[in-house]
Amino acid sequence: MQGFRNHSNLQLEIKAPRLLVIGSNGVGKSNLLESVELLGSLRSHRASQDGDLIHWDASRALLKATCADQQILELELRRRGGRQAKRNGKPLQRQLDLIGPLRCVGFSALDLHLVRGEPALRRQWLDRVVLQLEPVYADLISRYGRLLRQRAQFWRRGGLSTGMEPQALLESFDSQMALVSTRIHRRRLRALARLEPLAAVWQDRLSEGREQLQLCYTPGSALIGEEQEESWRLAIEQQLRDQRKEEERLGSCRVGPHRDEIEMRINGTAARRFGSSGQQRTLVLALKMAELQLVGELCGEPPLLLLDDVLAELDPTRQLALLEAVGENHQCLVSATHLDAFEGGWLEQSQILEADSLRSQSETR
Repeated sequence: MQGFRNHSNLQLEIKAPRLLVIGSNGVGKSNLLESVELLGSLRSHRASQDGDLIHWDASRALLKATCADQQILELELRRRGGRQAKRNGKPLQRQLDLIGPLRCVGFSALDLHLVRGEPALRRQWLDRVVLQLEPVYADLISRYGRLLRQRAQFWRRGGLSTGMEPQALLESFDSQMALVSTRIHRRRLRALARLEPLAAVWQDRLSEGREQLQLCYTPGSALIGEEQEESWRLAIEQQLRDQRKEEERLGSCRVGPHRDEIEMRINGTAARRFGSSGQQRTLVLALKMAELQLVGELCGEPPLLLLDDVLAELDPTRQLALLEAVGENHQCLVSATHLDAFEGGWLEQSQILEADSLRSQSETR
């Protein structure tokens, strides 16, 4: 790792199934786990711009890893010129081709806002799951985001009042957005349908049978009839036409995946509004364990699990449940401020790193 966050130059060899990075806050524990997440999924849950990931006095950041199957993955972030991905030393025309050898599921303290936070957090979580299963999904999300921004810009510039040519442009927007929206809706719906029964089992287990979990997908488009791409596409295209007057007045599109919501219910009531703090934390834990299980089942091997300072946010019962659930089936990278939460069995199979030594290593190279 070079020039990433506060690490100017850092090399690390993982020698055990579990890596525990221990140290006080602010020394770079989360940055280390974030670099693994970025190399495995091309995304960071902590930053939306690459410039925020590059060391303050560097022009680029370089991440490089050798996987268990000896594949070498590289991702270079540049302040100017975008990204460059390499696999086994060969430049990739598509960054997406980097995804696969290093699948990972991350769980951080930020995820504890998943239930109570804004709908965008739940959409982003579900998108990360879909991306693990279908890397090409990143292209759909990116394309939809561009169309949405271009459409908003169209209305800011005067919309339909400027003549006949804008009418044709808006028709083109409707057609393209309807197609991409349909494909995003279908993938989100399918992923949630697979996740729900797994998460429900974990919720039941973690609550000792007291809580039943339901996950309900509320699309930002009216999905009429059975799941068929052509019928859904035509229905969404008509909805985009029907809402144009309101869209022109408000300046924002009122139909599409950007308005999706994932409602989470415990014992039939909305967890966001009525769930206790303990129930909400258990729910997030159940979602993450379901994600870990689903990705492992569909991809043929268990993903790497990243636990970023999350144990401190859980009570001892949920800490123990999480560590027991992970068991010996997953390689784990865990950051924590101390070792108190870990029992003897965990420590025996763990490589322990003091985060202060990582900082000093990075600063002296």
